[in-house]
Amino acid sequence: MMASVATFAQNAVGQWTIQPKVGLNIADFQKADDSKVRCGVAVGAEVEYGVSDIFGLSFGALYSMQGCKNNDGNGTLKADYINVPILANVYVAKGLAVKLGLQPGFNVNNSVEASADGVTGSVSGERVGLEAKTVDLSIPVGLSYQYNNFVIDGRYNWGLTKVYDGGDVKNSVFQITVGYKFSL
Repeated sequence: MMASVATFAQNAVGQWTIQPKVGLNIADFQKADDSKVRCGVAVGAEVEYGVSDIFGLSFGALYSMQGCKNNDGNGTLKADYINVPILANVYVAKGLAVKLGLQPGFNVNNSVEASADGVTGSVSGERVGLEAKTVDLSIPVGLSYQYNNFVIDGRYNWGLTKVYDGGDVKNSVFQITVGYKFSL
């Protein structure tokens, strides 16, 4: 069995790669009763180190638009982050990796956008009583597929910490990105 797994090797031992990426977030809050998904952008880069032929460790920085919309579509809670995914990558087949890790996120935008009578306005979350925590912690789990240095990555970021002081909502984000892997 180990011999067949080794034939799927994706990494050269000791090799560093960098992967700029861009994609789509489909975000919502766990335990939020009257919310709909907010679609946003995810953009950044990840660096990977080949520990063995089938195992790599990666870390990165991604700007991630998160939050949710309310059910009537007239308001959006924007909770945007700089996420720092730290992942273990196990290559289980040619081009296919399973990913699992830990991801601290640093809040860079906490605002509420609302529309009424054709007028849209935005205020900081603090002004309406939504004090966002500055650090969010989540568990990213997903799959990626690499073909000729192009990488398609799909993952779910399961929020562990509460987004707002005094609330019980946590982040829930599906993320799909496309990137290109360069050797360093």
